[in-house]
Amino acid sequence: MTQPSKEEQRLWQSWSKNRDPQAGDLLIKKYKPLVSYHVQRIGAGLPKNVSRDDLTSLGMMGLFDALNKFDINRDLKFDTYASFRVRGAIIDGLRKEDWLSRSAREKAKKLDTHIEELEQKLMRHATPEELAEHMKLPVDEVYQTVQEHFFSNLLSIHEQQDSDESEGKAFAIRDDRTRTPEQSVVRTELLQDLADNIQKLNEKEQLVLSLFYTEELTLTEIGETLGLSTSRISQIHSKALFKLRKLLSSEMLNA
Repeated sequence: MTQPSKEEQRLWQSWSKNRDPQAGDLLIKKYKPLVSYHVQRIGAGLPKNVSRDDLTSLGMMGLFDALNKFDINRDLKFDTYASFRVRGAIIDGLRKEDWLSRSAREKAKKLDTHIEELEQKLMRHATPEELAEHMKLPVDEVYQTVQEHFFSNLLSIHEQQDSDESEGKAFAIRDDRTRTPEQSVVRTELLQDLADNIQKLNEKEQLVLSLFYTEELTLTEIGETLGLSTSRISQIHSKALFKLRKLLSSEMLNA
């Protein structure tokens, strides 16, 4: 990202020193696209009944929070700091609403049960199409449930981290990067298995995963890049997650 223009620097000085409301409004307007970006990325794994307007409201709260707490004297770009706050506000809001416990978790549990039943019958991995027929559901709903389950694991990890920090462990400095030798071995094996299985995906599935998780493009941006609709990119993304679901769940739970 380029250095802030003189006009932007003036706005930051005016906001930081005097809390000038006009300067604050202009800075919010400039960085509002960050909210849209994170709403698109997080929304890709949520049920369709979750309002994108609600996600945007949560994200804007995070942006306001970032604007109020940002220290212009620190060697840190605001968009980096604000991205952390915006994403955190959206995830916290979703967890507090607890929509996962009412819908996605039950659907994911039911899906896992049917997958196990079908794969025992077939004596091999089931395809999304076979599972959809077995459950008498549209295949798109199977894909969506897998995405929701994947995202529910992310929220569970955030929830566990918050719980750890509130149960007296604040007396010690936590080092989340430190793992036991056993955990390191398991993680290395899971990552290798995941990498091997990603190589088994078709070229388009690999490309979508790379653009979404490595390049951090939104599904809409990926669609524009590949000349496909957003819904088609979402389907490719979901199908790839379906194929990787067991390894992804194991890796995230051991993260």
